[in-house]
Parts: sequence; C-alpha cells; structure tokens
Amino acid sequence: MISGVAVKRKSRKRRSWPFLVAIISLFAFATVTYAAYLITRPLNIPVDQVYVFESGANATDLANMLHENGHLTNPELLVWVARTGQFERSLKAGEYQFQPDLNLLQVLSKIVEGKSIDHQIQFIEGWTFKEFLVELSKKANLKQTLAEADTDAVLESLGILEQHPEGWFFPDTYNFNTGQTDLSILQRSHDRMKEILEQEWENRSPDLPYETAYECLIAASIIQKESSVDEEFPIIAGVIVNRLNKGMRLQMDPTVIYGLGGIDGPLKRSELDRDTPYNTYTRSGFPPTPIAMPGLAAIQAAARPAETSYLYFVSRGDGTHQFSNTIDEHLKAVRNYRSIVEKQG
Repeated sequence: MISGVAVKRKSRKRRSWPFLVAIISLFAFATVTYAAYLITRPLNIPVDQVYVFESGANATDLANMLHENGHLTNPELLVWVARTGQFERSLKAGEYQFQPDLNLLQVLSKIVEGKSIDHQIQFIEGWTFKEFLVELSKKANLKQTLAEADTDAVLESLGILEQHPEGWFFPDTYNFNTGQTDLSILQRSHDRMKEILEQEWENRSPDLPYETAYECLIAASIIQKESSVDEEFPIIAGVIVNRLNKGMRLQMDPTVIYGLGGIDGPLKRSELDRDTPYNTYTRSGFPPTPIAMPGLAAIQAAARPAETSYLYFVSRGDGTHQFSNTIDEHLKAVRNYRSIVEKQG
C-alpha cells in the first residue's frame, strides 16, 4: 500500500516536467517574438529626420539621441541589439537621414554600412586657387581648417613641392560627408590632378617644345582660359606650340590679366604693356606658373596639340575664335572683331 502511493507520486512528478518545459519554451518564444516585434516595428519618426553621428560616438549615444527626440521609447533595447549583434564597433560617423518607416534594426544597419548623406562641392574649370578656397568656405558641412592657414603650410601638407598652388587641383564635382575637412577635399582634388597629368604627359605627342609635365600644365591652364569651347582647345594648343617653335612670344591675354590680379572691363593697351612675370607680351616663353585649374580637355590638348600652321587667333564675338596663319589675316580678323564690339555698343 505504501509502495503504491510512492509510485503514484513519482509518476506525477515525472509528468510535471514536460509541462514546465512547455511553459518555459512558450515564455521564451513569447519573449523572442516580442523582442523581434520591438526591433522590427517602425520608430516614432513622423517625418524625415537628419541625425549627425559624431566620430567616437557609441550605441548608447545613438540610443540617447533618438530617445531624447522622442523617436525611440526603449533606448536600452538599441544598445542591447548593437552589442549582441556586435554592431557597436562598426558604427560609422556621418550625417544620416532617417525616414518614418525605419525600424531599430534598419537604423543600426544604415550606420554600420555608412549610408550617410552625400554632399557635393563643384570646382569649375578655369577657376583659380583663391576661387577654390572661397567655394570650400561656403560649405557649412565641411570642417573648416583653411581660413587661417598659410598657403605654404597647406602646400607642404599636401605634398606639393612647388611654391605656388595654381594649377595643382583638378576641377570636378566631389562628394563628401558632414565632418570631413576642407583640406581633405583639396587632397582628393590634388591627387586627381597628379594622376591625370602624369597619364596625359606619358601619352604626349613627340617633339613638344615644353620639357616637363609642369610646363604642360601651364600650357593647359592658358588654353583653359583662352576659350570656353572644348573643340578649340587642340587648335589653341597648336598655336602655342607653333609660336614657341618659332621663338615668338605667346602674347596670351589671360596671362596678362592673371599677372595684374584681374581687371575690370576689356584689357587696355597700357595693361598689355605693363610688365609682370606673367605678361607673355613683354616676356618670352611660359609664365612661371599655371594661371588657373585646367580641366581634362585642356590638359589633353596641351599634351596632344592639333597639327596646324596657325600662329594667331582672336575672338569672333560669339564665343568662338578666328584662327590665322599670317599677321595680315590676323589684323583683318581683329578689325572684324572690333567692328562687332562697336555695333554691340
């Protein structure tokens, strides 16, 4: 009788284990399901929001930032997910746009993948170094470091051996993220110019009258400033080559203007006669440095000029130029241009 009772109690104890396991499993399943729900449900973001995730910030900083703005009710959950999923060390600084339909996991993934907002800066072909700096200073998303910087120190930090910055930065559109420095943009622009110049110089035409890639860069800068029509670039380059080969002075107006620091209105005879290191009317050969930042087409033209007999050119008044072989042809073209200018008032 006693043994029978003992057996009965043991049987009940054994039957209770499956029930406990089921309860625990159900609780675990419910917990995981609820956690998954919290992780994958959209955050409380009513409209697109922009957040700046600073360099050195961690998951706690992100969670607190979202929580303080009312976009995340449970900041501890974000921290737990970031650490459990080993995301925290992969969070990338930047400026991020969060849409209303994003959930916690998508927010983390966006920052881990570095899908930050891209900003752009455009440097125009023919701009000077000063104009590059002005454009950089306009970008509030860039970390400004150049305002008080000495030009020589900037050149040294960029590895530019020449003591003049003109010509050494490639005009293009550059993407950047919030917090990048203005100097980093210049570095990319300079690296791009070096790459292009080296490549085009290696593929240059034989027997050019300039001996170095730097002189090619100077020629390209003059070509860039002489015309806004890319198709004319190789012809202008041919004129430069022909004049150098004949020992003629280049007599290029943009070099004079650069040497004067710019002018207001048309170039005057008195200004053409004013000697500066950049005046190619009063001095032979190239000016000492480039006079602007040339684009790819101008560099290619300087490296591979058109084969032509032209020695002169003058504006037609419509953005293009009249090219001439002789001084008489050129003077006639000049008279035609002046007549057009007079008619235009």
